[in-house]
Amino acid sequence: MTTLYDVARLAGVSTATVSRVLHGQDRVRETTRARVQKAIEELGYVPDNAAQSLSRGRKEVIGIVCIERPADHHENMNLTYTDELLHGVESHIRMLDWSLLITFWNEATDPGFPRLAAMSGKVDGVLIGEGSFPARLLDRLAARVPVTLIAGPPDERAFDVVTADNRAGAAAVVTHLVAKHGSRRLFHLDGPPNAPDASERRLALEEVLHEHPGSRLVGTTHGSFSVESGAEGGERILAAFSDDLPDAIVCANDQMAIGLLRTFAQAGLSVPADVAVVGFDDIFAGRFTDPPLTTVYQPMRTLGERACARLIERITAPSLPPAVELLPTELVIRSSCGCPPGTSIRQPVLTAQE
Repeated sequence: MTTLYDVARLAGVSTATVSRVLHGQDRVRETTRARVQKAIEELGYVPDNAAQSLSRGRKEVIGIVCIERPADHHENMNLTYTDELLHGVESHIRMLDWSLLITFWNEATDPGFPRLAAMSGKVDGVLIGEGSFPARLLDRLAARVPVTLIAGPPDERAFDVVTADNRAGAAAVVTHLVAKHGSRRLFHLDGPPNAPDASERRLALEEVLHEHPGSRLVGTTHGSFSVESGAEGGERILAAFSDDLPDAIVCANDQMAIGLLRTFAQAGLSVPADVAVVGFDDIFAGRFTDPPLTTVYQPMRTLGERACARLIERITAPSLPPAVELLPTELVIRSSCGCPPGTSIRQPVLTAQE
């Protein structure tokens, strides 16, 4: 195996000079740098990243903990979100030439801390893929390494958080239903009670209805953000409102809205003629439902990029005060809300910070 000493010998320089070239330091003459780089190429030298990281006091690895729900449905309810998130994180970290360690955590099968503790010893910091991660484990993890929350609560004060402006986005789509289409009786197909993004979307719905007293909430049921739970929610709605459907169903995400549309279609209902349906996330499949889904776009890939950038900042400057970054959303108007077929309009939504 070619070593640093072999490169130094071929280039006729000291090992310290080779090290400075490898680290991109500027205290090397350009002619010397070129000679060292030529020696590296001729010998096929590959630096020992572990040794280099050790010399800098870092592992140059970050971890990400993705939340895996109990496997009580046929589909992976978080596949789209997690895939986009990981692409965003990886696109940022590759520019730094760092590595990414990924694990999936399921509270039902991993109630303890040992596996997360082992991970913390291998990385410089950890991203938490969803804000519903248990606080008791989050505190223990943060005591070991820097942590950044993705999709965490926007009122968080102890940790860095990067999240979409769920409240502004949800308020925009509910306002569209009430003000544009005159929806008076709304039903909410909510997300998991402990999910911060679902909580923000729920608060937005309540705030819009408070501002429009002519409209009201006629019912709520919780789902788990999956297509299957959306279909089950649709069955519960049909059972509760067999003779008098609500004007509109506000779904906490697109996957549940897609399941709801499937149930309504099987029951012979026409959306939006019989009932309007809206979602949240703007996943790709929502463009091809029948009818196409009115929803709110949240920048899932950018969430990963910005969270990774913030974690790197925290690693390099541990004394930074915790910060919350709200990413803007867009209202995406199609025809499931009652707009004419073929409608496709994107409207930026101002964040609370603006």
